[in-house]
Amino acid sequence: MSTFHSKTCIHFVARSTQADYISIENKDGCFSSLGRTGGKQVVSFSRQGCVYNGIVQHELNHALGFYHEQTRSDRDQYVKINWENISPDMAYNFQKQNTNNQNTPYDYGSIMHYERTAFSIQPGLETITPIPDRRVEIGQRQGLSNTDILRINKLYGC
Repeated sequence: MSTFHSKTCIHFVARSTQADYISIENKDGCFSSLGRTGGKQVVSFSRQGCVYNGIVQHELNHALGFYHEQTRSDRDQYVKINWENISPDMAYNFQKQNTNNQNTPYDYGSIMHYERTAFSIQPGLETITPIPDRRVEIGQRQGLSNTDILRINKLYGC
């Protein structure tokens, strides 16, 4: 959260009387609804595997209204989705969305981009292949990229 505070105009504060708020909870898995839903909005960080800087930033970005990078409306120019290698129950994570890309470039290094074998039916099989250069590194959970920061600041008028 301190990264959001230092690099964007987003400031998370303790709830007092706010009608709309996020509730950070230890549920089964790492998840958040997309954008402001109204009322109590659960953001889950299971203590078993989710309490890491990059995962926290990823899920908070969902709460702020950001989709996965590989679901961008223009993604087919930058990645190939290998549907045959994706676990069927997780395919929704790869569905293209009608996104507002805010005139920012596709960001292979976004905190919101999945790694190349995410939700694969078999270890090592690529579910996402960068194009035209398949050697490009994709997906990371180290922290917000410069483009992530730019998008937050553009969306929230910072």
